[in-house]
Amino acid sequence: MTKIAILGPIPRDTILTHKNETIKKYGCATHPAIALAKLMQGTGKVALISHVHKKDHEAITQIFQHYDNVDLSGIDSSRDRGTVIELNFIDQNNRLEKQTAFMNPILPEDVKPHLDAQAFVFVPITDFEVSLSTLQYIKQHSEGIIIFDAHGPTTAMNFNGSRIRKFWTDRDEWLPYIDVLKMNLEESLCCWFKNEYSLEEMGNYDEEDTSHLDDFAGHVLEKGVKVLYVTLDSRGCVAYTLKNGKMDKQFIASVPVNEVIDTTGCGDSFAGGLAYGFAVHNDEVKAAQFANTLGALRTQGKTFDVFKNLADTEAIIKKHYS
Repeated sequence: MTKIAILGPIPRDTILTHKNETIKKYGCATHPAIALAKLMQGTGKVALISHVHKKDHEAITQIFQHYDNVDLSGIDSSRDRGTVIELNFIDQNNRLEKQTAFMNPILPEDVKPHLDAQAFVFVPITDFEVSLSTLQYIKQHSEGIIIFDAHGPTTAMNFNGSRIRKFWTDRDEWLPYIDVLKMNLEESLCCWFKNEYSLEEMGNYDEEDTSHLDDFAGHVLEKGVKVLYVTLDSRGCVAYTLKNGKMDKQFIASVPVNEVIDTTGCGDSFAGGLAYGFAVHNDEVKAAQFANTLGALRTQGKTFDVFKNLADTEAIIKKHYS
């Protein structure tokens, strides 16, 4: 039976959408956890590993009451430290973020009971939530593939709780312990810095400019990452691998949607799709198709009902990728 572990915060989110609607829910790790629970109903299980506030523990447990293949034993509230986030969307893809509480980091002791997982999906949203020692511990004690979202190490929280972009300055210490690295285009700029690269240039982010990606991917793959995925918003994603010692680049188009309702959790859902594709199919293109599909489904509503079972999800993939 397939087992996938999801590691990251379960923030108490207050979201003001680009349509001026207010949504309150528990986010981040819950998105891939429920998406995968539906995909693997009867064939696999999901282990959720996180730290939460005591006041939120029961409410989070209730979210998963109808998913008998989700293991919640890794959710810990003993230290009463969880994450609270406020998101204010300026438009469909851009938002202002405020963080008013933060969880204690996920450490090796938290993952020890789940080393039998075929995949470990890390979805940190801030740079302190996962320790490097945790990835090193998994590499030493498990055969499971490590899928890591760069949103965490490229995001910091300042003194007043505002969440801001940052350079992933110790990137090369992490890369040897990551099998699949996932990020969006803006985050890739925070990972590919040079001596002459200034902070002011970061303020001139151009969502059409992908000129740095090939050089960046070459560096990442050289350091030991097996696959690099960079999402390109509504266009889809690009996957970089090494084939016979040479870099291979594949573009996987997005799954189109008629209307975007809420993009919160799209990146987390995408990471969950990658985990399913690798754990079940061990194929980087198939993984991207599942990732794009779960990301697209996430945009279609305010609740977790947007996610489908395996048959319905595969039907979407067949329609758009056959």
